Amino acid sequence: MAKINDNYLKLPGSYLFSTIAKKVAAYSAANPDKEVIKMGIGDVTKPLAPAVIEAMHKAVDEMGTAEGFHGYGPEQGYDFLREKIVEKDYQARGIDIAADEIFVSDGAKSDCGNIGDIFSVDNKVAVCDPVYPVYVDTNAMAGRAGDFINEHWSNLYYMPCTEENGFMPQLPTEKVDMIYLCFPNNPTGVSATRAQLKPWVDYAKENGAVILYDSAYEAFITNPDVPHSIYEIEGAKEVAIEFRSFSKTAGFTGTRCAYTVVPHELKLDGVELNGLWNRRQCTKFNGVPYIIQKAAAAVYSDEGYKQTRDAIAYYLENAKIIREALTEAGLSVYGGENAPYIWAKTPNGMKSWDFFDKLLEEANVVTTPGAGFGPSGEGYIRLTAFSTKENTIKAMEKIKAIL
Repeated sequence: MAKINDNYLKLPGSYLFSTIAKKVAAYSAANPDKEVIKMGIGDVTKPLAPAVIEAMHKAVDEMGTAEGFHGYGPEQGYDFLREKIVEKDYQARGIDIAADEIFVSDGAKSDCGNIGDIFSVDNKVAVCDPVYPVYVDTNAMAGRAGDFINEHWSNLYYMPCTEENGFMPQLPTEKVDMIYLCFPNNPTGVSATRAQLKPWVDYAKENGAVILYDSAYEAFITNPDVPHSIYEIEGAKEVAIEFRSFSKTAGFTGTRCAYTVVPHELKLDGVELNGLWNRRQCTKFNGVPYIIQKAAAAVYSDEGYKQTRDAIAYYLENAKIIREALTEAGLSVYGGENAPYIWAKTPNGMKSWDFFDKLLEEANVVTTPGAGFGPSGEGYIRLTAFSTKENTIKAMEKIKAIL
């Protein structure tokens, strides 16, 4: 008789954003006359940049000719995109990354989950709390997390990020093997300076650990003291894998393109993780479509860069509007300065899901309850800056009115 992976049976409920979508759908069905403004899920609203669309159209035309047709592409990504990534995202910042250390994929979410394939199930995993659910759930599916008891996984090492420590994780007090870090952070919107990241690199080198660094929101960084890449820290290439995404940088949430960096210097027991990840991708992944990679390469053109930066500035202005409005409403507010996320404390000790329901039912605004990101997220909500400016202003007026 076939057997299932019973680690899936240990997962509590459904995926956070699926739960929110069901609650919102039920509310909308019961109240068809209500306009619901969604500021929960981190999906963009501005259209793709004109330079990106032009490149995509040209690639489509190429595919319609015998000379320009592309079938199976390289699983690691086409050289024209990998070389642009190296030049614009790394060499421009003085970071020595080679094209064969870049692996183009269909999303940072996929890579953050799939990276566990090349690590032993016996590894001890450390996660921030609150945390992007994918880091936790995929390790639970793989069997590294243990059992879910009293809102905690028994075999994960939780690093509480609270108001008291500035929502900044503290170094583990015991030995861990895999460390998930995300800066600028999802969900709290907090960013880390070079001085704050250096001890993590030192810890990983001293303990033989690997840092899994999610840098999906680096394009929103405006503070010069905040690094855009973990590799700006000396020694990080020996201990860190970095995940980047075009989703928030260039609006590719529906188009799907990202990349992961695995340096050759990163080795465990003398084995390069670059080779292992390459083997994994060649076996389980068929590569990102040529058309999409051409569109992504256009992000690095002069026109594409300006157009995508304009969109990022638009979202950062939304974040400022949210931050100022919620502060005026009397809430304690964090993030939103180098990130598209705002982390707000619920009023009067209200539970996260209760405040979510209140905002949905009374203000018709969708947020994300902090408890969905882990135990330390209780008592907070997350809002995203990815709505339109008009809806952002309208949503803040409604929230201020009920508070």
